[in-house]
Amino acid sequence: MRVVSLGMLFASAVALTSFAQAADNAAGKAKAEICAGCHGDNGISQTENIPSLAGQLDQFIQWQLVFFRAGARKNEQMQPIVEQLNNDDIRNLGAYFASLPPFKGGKDDNPDLSEKGKQAAAGRRCASCHGDGFAGTKAVARIAGQREEYLVKALHDYKSGQRSGGAQAAMADVAYPLSDEEITALAHYLAHL
Repeated sequence: MRVVSLGMLFASAVALTSFAQAADNAAGKAKAEICAGCHGDNGISQTENIPSLAGQLDQFIQWQLVFFRAGARKNEQMQPIVEQLNNDDIRNLGAYFASLPPFKGGKDDNPDLSEKGKQAAAGRRCASCHGDGFAGTKAVARIAGQREEYLVKALHDYKSGQRSGGAQAAMADVAYPLSDEEITALAHYLAHL
């Protein structure tokens, strides 16, 4: 079992944030071919409970890959892939996915549910971290236009403490008091932005 230390994460972060070498989008695109099987062509997921990566922020992608690689975030499909990534691969993948146009939420088939979700987002101050348009900021995820069932799963995972890595403490604090109905409404609202 791999033990994750703050030192390991810090060392990865320092290496990734070094501006000595610019990211290579072409190399990121080539490396992303393996990602398409789950995360979809051009980073738009067609698979239930698998997030879209197109338009995610560069730093967010990089941090998540570091968390997976270090074992702070666990996923049996991701582990064998991220173990093969070096820091340049991670930097290139972050830049590549950030360069892709994000999925724009589809037609809202339940505007009443979206209104409830909008109220839940305002009440939980989601925009304070994810930005006014929920497009993310720096290392905080873009959640606008994300797959609805994935957002439901992620909120439940944060609420239960099952998801770790990154903003776990802040997200657990936000998600814990949410009812199932609020989670459903919030996910519907965000998915259709």
